[in-house]
Amino acid sequence: MTALNPPRSAESAIVASRNGRGVAFGRLIARHTYLFTLLLLIFVVIVNRLVQSSLFELRPLNGYLRNFLPLMLVAAGQTIVILGGGIDLSVGAIVTLGNAALAGFLLTPDSTPGQVLIAIVGLSAIGMICGWLNGMCISYLRLQPIVTTYAASFVYGGIALLVLPRPSGKLPDYLLLLYKSTPGNIPFVLFVMILLAAIWLILRSTRYGQYLLAVGDKAEAAYSTGIPVNRIRFSVYVLSGLFSALAALALTMNSGTGSPRIGDAMTLTSIVAVVLGGTRLSGGRGGVIGSLLGVVILSAITNIISFANVPSWSQTLVNALIIFSALAIPGLFRLIRSMRSARQ
Repeated sequence: MTALNPPRSAESAIVASRNGRGVAFGRLIARHTYLFTLLLLIFVVIVNRLVQSSLFELRPLNGYLRNFLPLMLVAAGQTIVILGGGIDLSVGAIVTLGNAALAGFLLTPDSTPGQVLIAIVGLSAIGMICGWLNGMCISYLRLQPIVTTYAASFVYGGIALLVLPRPSGKLPDYLLLLYKSTPGNIPFVLFVMILLAAIWLILRSTRYGQYLLAVGDKAEAAYSTGIPVNRIRFSVYVLSGLFSALAALALTMNSGTGSPRIGDAMTLTSIVAVVLGGTRLSGGRGGVIGSLLGVVILSAITNIISFANVPSWSQTLVNALIIFSALAIPGLFRLIRSMRSARQ
C-alpha cells in the first residue's frame, strides 16, 4: 500500500500544478485587462494576414486605417463616459447630425481653408451642445443615462434628417486628399490615431483622469472625499459629444458626402469595442487605448468574414457569434477561477 502512495502523490502534484497554472493565467487576464485584448488582436491580425497577403502594403493598410478612425473617435468618447459610470446611446446620432451639418451647410466644394477651420469649430460646438444637453439631464436632473441618451438619439437623428433629408453634399477635394495622404509613406490618419492615444495618456495622468476613475468606481466614496461628482459626470458627456463630432468630420472626409443615416450603426459597435478593449461597463477601470485596439479587432473580424466568402445572409450571425465569444472568454476565466477556489 505504501508503495502506491508516491505515484498518487506525484499525480496529485501534477494536477495541482496544472490547476495552479490555470488559476494564475485567469488571474493574469482578470488583473491586466489589456492582455486579453492584445492576445485577441495578435490572433485576428495573423488570420487576416493569412487570408489577405497584401494586408501590410501601404495602399490597403491606409484604406483600413481610414475606416478605423471614425469609430475610434466615437469609441474614445464612449470609453470616457463608461469610465465615469455612464453610457451614451446617442453617439451615432451625433455623428449623423455632424455629417449632415458638414455636407448640408457648413462646407461646400469651394470652401477655403479658413472656412474649413470655421466649419470644424462649428461642428465641434454642435457635438458639445448635444453632449451638454445629455450631461445636464443626467447629472443635474437625475435622469437615467441609458434612457436619456436613447431618447436624445431620436432627437439628434430627427434634426439630421431635417438638415439633410437625402444623401447629398460634397467636401473640398483637398480635404479628401489630406485624409487619404501618406506623408513619408506613413498614412496621415495614423498620426491622428497616435495623437488620440497621447491625449488619453496625458488626460489619464491629470487630476481629472483620477477623478474620472474614482467616480466611475465608487461615486459615493468619491463624493465623500470632495470630488465634484456631478461636474465629472456632466463633463464626460460633453467630451463624448466632441469626439462624436470629430468622428463625423473623419467619416465625412472619408466618404466625401453626407447621408442622414451614416452613423446609426456606430453606437452599439462603439460599446462592443470598449468592452473588447478591457473597459469595465460598470465604470472605473479601463482606458481609451484598449478601445482603440478593440476597434481594430472588430474591423479585422469583419475583414476575415469578408475574405472567407461567408454568405451574405449569415455574415451578421457569424460576426455576432465571434464578438459574443470574445466578450465571454474573460468572464469564463473568472467563473473557472471561482469554481476552483470553491473546491479548495
